Amino acid sequence: MPLSQLDTNCALIVIDLQKGIVGLPTAHPSAAVVGQSVQLVKAFRAKGLPVVLVNVNGAAPGRTDTGPSKMAFTSDWTELVPELGHDANDHHVTKQRRGAFLGTDLHAWLTERDVTQIVMAGIATSIGVESTARSAYDYGYHVVFAVDAMTDLDLVNHNHSIEKIFPRMGETATTQDVLASVNKR
Repeated sequence: MPLSQLDTNCALIVIDLQKGIVGLPTAHPSAAVVGQSVQLVKAFRAKGLPVVLVNVNGAAPGRTDTGPSKMAFTSDWTELVPELGHDANDHHVTKQRRGAFLGTDLHAWLTERDVTQIVMAGIATSIGVESTARSAYDYGYHVVFAVDAMTDLDLVNHNHSIEKIFPRMGETATTQDVLASVNKR
């Protein structure tokens, strides 16, 4: 479905494009997701629109059927990929949960800037992206999903989020659709 419009006060939120996550096996090549996300970051920065870069360095304490992670974490696991670059105006959020709103200043930061709409990108579609989008939707933000700027560890989960969940919470678009709307400003 084509993107209807970008609000005047729109922000980009990029989820978990960090060294420890982009190195995991994903349904679609993470390098392509990083590339699409970098295009979005550059376009938003060029237009003076807010960019939020999110990484994760913890997990919720609850028990799960899968148990605690058995992954070995390298010392640079939480570092954002260098391709994203750094701009002094970017907002950096380090989350301890799947979603970027709970336990962080993200909602307050967006509210201070009168943001009404967010564009979502990142890894993993059904985990960090979807969890953050659910909170954004609940807070009343208009949500746009740049579906080719995200991937998941599992193709079935990725497709389920994009085809079944995201259309109920916002608009789905390609990176090029979003870029065309940003560049019209």
